[in-house]
Amino acid sequence: MALVAIVLGWFQWGWQGVILAISVVVFWLLLQFSRALRVMRQAAGAPMGHVDSAVMLNAKLRQGMRLMEIIPLTRSLGQAVEGEPAASEAFTWTDTSGACVRVQLVGGRLRQWSLERPAESPGESSAASPAAAPLAPAYDRAPDQASDRGAGA
Repeated sequence: MALVAIVLGWFQWGWQGVILAISVVVFWLLLQFSRALRVMRQAAGAPMGHVDSAVMLNAKLRQGMRLMEIIPLTRSLGQAVEGEPAASEAFTWTDTSGACVRVQLVGGRLRQWSLERPAESPGESSAASPAAAPLAPAYDRAPDQASDRGAGA
């Protein structure tokens, strides 16, 4: 793409176009390098493989993201997972509750990810925790019959 810009600059404006195209390409490369350094500097201050909330990270991930887009979400570098095929890279991030997000990159882009929650310990009961009780979604509830009668009267 840089070569196309240089050739196009030559045909449009001669040697001035070549200088302009080279300047634009160098400026673009400096912007990319600056962005990469900013992301790595931010990630260097956090423990490797740690994220504030694995659930929130799981919700923000989307297919096709690059690692340089994932690292600002996590604010840390991922822990590399061993034993993956040569064509893919796998990383994990864990939060303080033990929940873990595992991402798989193929060709530098996010292919798949999964959220793994820790198993509930035997000492904890699900009845003691109100958040653990399943809630019925709003669309499963029966319609209010009083509002149906009021519409026709």
